[in-house]
Amino acid sequence: MIHPTAIVSPKAEIDSNVEIGAYSLIGDRVFVGSGTSVGAHVVIEPYVTIGQNCRIFQYAAIGAIPQDLKFGGEVSYVKIGRGSIIREFVTIHRGTTRGGGVTEVGEECLLMNYTHVAHDCKIGRRVVLANNATLAGHITIGDYCTIGGLSAIHQFTKVGEYAFIGGKTGVPKDIPPYVIASGERARLHGLNQVGLKRHGFSQKTLGELKKAYRIVFRIGLTLNQAVERVKAEVDQVPEVVKFIDFIKSAERGITR
Repeated sequence: MIHPTAIVSPKAEIDSNVEIGAYSLIGDRVFVGSGTSVGAHVVIEPYVTIGQNCRIFQYAAIGAIPQDLKFGGEVSYVKIGRGSIIREFVTIHRGTTRGGGVTEVGEECLLMNYTHVAHDCKIGRRVVLANNATLAGHITIGDYCTIGGLSAIHQFTKVGEYAFIGGKTGVPKDIPPYVIASGERARLHGLNQVGLKRHGFSQKTLGELKKAYRIVFRIGLTLNQAVERVKAEVDQVPEVVKFIDFIKSAERGITR
C-alpha cells in the first residue's frame, strides 16, 4: 500500500507488495523489492535498489549524492540487500567513479538510528552498526561485524569479518578479522571469543586463532617474522589463513 501523501516517481519500480508511508519521496530509477516497508517521511533518491523484506524507518535518507568534492554528477548507485533494517535518520550516499560507483549494504544488516554510510562503502552480510556509527568513504566491512555506537572509521579502512568494535572508538587503521577493538584510538583486546562461539566456531578453530593472534600481536615480532612463525607453528585452518592474508594485504596499516 502506498499512502496517498507519498510521492513516487512513475520511473520507480515498486513491487505490489511494498508499503510506503506518509510523505515519503521515491525518486526515478528506484527499485524496491517485495515485502519491504518504507516508513513515513523517508527520502529515497534516484539509482537506489532495495531488496526484498527490508524495513526502512521514518526519516531515513538513502541515495543522496556523495559528500565528495570530486563528484561530478555522474550516475552512481546504492544497493541494499534483502532483509536489512534501516532505522530512523540513517543516511546512505551513492558511490563515485573512483570507488566503482556503488555503495553496498549486504543482506540482513541492521543500521541503527543516525548511522552514516558514505560513498563507495561495502558492508557485508549481517553487519550491525549501532547508533551514530559513522563510516567515511571507501570503507569495507566484513560479514558479521558489529560497530559500536558513536564509532568513527577513517576512509579506505577495512574491517575483517566477525570483528567487534566497541562504542566511541576512532578507527584510523585496518581491523583484522575475529578480534575486539576499542578505545579513543582503536587498540586490540584479543579475539571476539563470545561472538565467535555464538556463530558456532569450533574449539579447534578458536585455539588456532588464539595461537596466531598471540604470535602476531603479543610477542614483539615484526610482521614478516610473525607471519612465518604462524605458518610454521599454527595449523592452517581456513580462519587462520584469512587472518594472516588480511594482515599481509593491509594498505592502511594494522590496528594493534
